[in-house]
Amino acid sequence: MFMTNIETVPGKTITACHGVVSGSSVRSKHVGRDIMAGLKNMVGGELKGYTELLEESRAQATERMQAQATQMGANAVVNVRFSTSSVAAGAAEIYVYGTAVTVG
Repeated sequence: MFMTNIETVPGKTITACHGVVSGSSVRSKHVGRDIMAGLKNMVGGELKGYTELLEESRAQATERMQAQATQMGANAVVNVRFSTSSVAAGAAEIYVYGTAVTVG
Protein backbone atom coordinates (compact mmCIF):
# COMPACT_ATOMS: atom_id res chain seq x y z
CA MET A 1 0.00 0.00 0.00
CA PHE A 2 1.45 3.36 -1.03
CA MET A 3 0.84 6.26 1.36
CA THR A 4 1.62 9.93 0.91
CA ASN A 5 0.75 13.19 2.60
CA ILE A 6 0.24 14.97 -0.73
CA GLU A 7 -2.80 14.89 -3.04
CA THR A 8 -1.26 12.74 -5.76
CA VAL A 9 1.11 9.83 -6.20
CA PRO A 10 4.05 11.12 -8.25
CA GLY A 11 4.34 9.31 -11.55
CA LYS A 12 0.94 7.64 -11.16
CA THR A 13 -2.60 8.51 -12.17
CA ILE A 14 -5.48 8.25 -9.71
CA THR A 15 -8.09 6.12 -11.47
CA ALA A 16 -10.63 5.78 -8.63
CA CYS A 17 -11.42 7.47 -5.34
CA HIS A 18 -12.88 5.19 -2.68
CA GLY A 19 -13.40 7.70 0.12
CA VAL A 20 -12.00 8.65 3.49
CA VAL A 21 -10.27 5.95 5.55
CA SER A 22 -9.02 6.15 9.11
CA GLY A 23 -7.43 4.23 11.92
CA SER A 24 -6.89 4.91 15.59
CA SER A 25 -5.16 3.52 18.62
CA VAL A 26 -5.69 4.52 22.24
CA ARG A 27 -2.92 3.66 24.68
CA SER A 28 -2.49 4.26 28.36
CA LYS A 29 0.70 4.96 30.23
CA HIS A 30 2.49 2.17 32.05
CA VAL A 31 3.35 2.59 35.74
CA GLY A 32 7.02 1.81 35.08
CA ARG A 33 7.13 4.38 32.30
CA ASP A 34 5.49 6.95 34.59
CA ILE A 35 8.16 6.48 37.25
CA MET A 36 10.95 6.86 34.71
CA ALA A 37 9.23 9.87 33.12
CA GLY A 38 8.95 11.53 36.53
CA LEU A 39 12.67 11.07 37.11
CA LYS A 40 13.49 12.30 33.60
CA ASN A 41 11.36 15.42 34.15
CA MET A 42 13.70 16.41 36.98
CA VAL A 43 16.85 16.27 34.86
CA GLY A 44 15.44 16.84 31.37
CA GLY A 45 15.78 14.79 28.20
CA GLU A 46 13.73 12.54 25.98
CA LEU A 47 11.05 10.37 27.55
CA LYS A 48 11.95 7.26 25.57
CA GLY A 49 9.20 5.12 27.06
CA TYR A 50 6.58 7.55 25.81
CA THR A 51 8.31 7.90 22.44
CA GLU A 52 8.12 4.12 22.00
CA LEU A 53 4.48 4.11 23.11
CA LEU A 54 3.54 6.71 20.50
CA GLU A 55 5.55 4.95 17.76
CA GLU A 56 3.67 1.72 18.49
CA SER A 57 0.34 3.58 18.44
CA ARG A 58 1.13 5.30 15.13
CA ALA A 59 2.08 1.96 13.55
CA GLN A 60 -1.10 0.28 14.78
CA ALA A 61 -3.36 3.15 13.66
CA THR A 62 -1.67 3.19 10.24
CA GLU A 63 -2.13 -0.58 9.84
CA ARG A 64 -5.84 -0.19 10.63
CA MET A 65 -6.22 2.61 8.08
CA GLN A 66 -4.42 0.56 5.42
CA ALA A 67 -6.63 -2.47 6.14
CA GLN A 68 -9.73 -0.33 5.67
CA ALA A 69 -8.36 1.02 2.37
CA THR A 70 -7.60 -2.50 1.16
CA GLN A 71 -11.15 -3.62 2.01
CA MET A 72 -12.41 -0.78 -0.17
CA GLY A 73 -10.28 -1.94 -3.10
CA ALA A 74 -7.68 0.83 -2.90
CA ASN A 75 -3.96 0.44 -3.45
CA ALA A 76 -2.91 3.85 -2.09
CA VAL A 77 -3.89 6.46 0.49
CA VAL A 78 -3.28 10.15 -0.25
CA ASN A 79 -3.51 13.24 1.97
CA VAL A 80 -2.49 11.21 5.04
CA ARG A 81 -2.68 13.16 8.30
CA PHE A 82 -2.01 12.26 11.93
CA SER A 83 -3.65 13.67 15.04
CA THR A 84 -2.97 13.08 18.72
CA SER A 85 -5.31 13.82 21.58
CA SER A 86 -5.73 13.04 25.25
CA VAL A 87 -8.87 10.99 25.80
CA ALA A 88 -8.59 10.32 29.54
CA ALA A 89 -6.15 10.82 32.38
CA GLY A 90 -3.06 8.90 31.33
CA ALA A 91 -4.39 7.82 27.92
CA ALA A 92 -3.79 9.23 24.45
CA GLU A 93 -5.27 8.54 21.04
CA ILE A 94 -3.37 8.52 17.77
CA TYR A 95 -5.73 9.05 14.83
CA VAL A 96 -4.65 8.79 11.19
CA TYR A 97 -6.81 9.49 8.16
CA GLY A 98 -6.57 9.99 4.43
CA THR A 99 -8.30 9.33 1.12
CA ALA A 100 -8.25 5.80 -0.29
CA VAL A 101 -7.57 5.73 -4.03
CA THR A 102 -6.59 3.37 -6.81
CA VAL A 103 -3.56 4.42 -8.81
CA GLY A 104 -2.38 2.98 -12.06
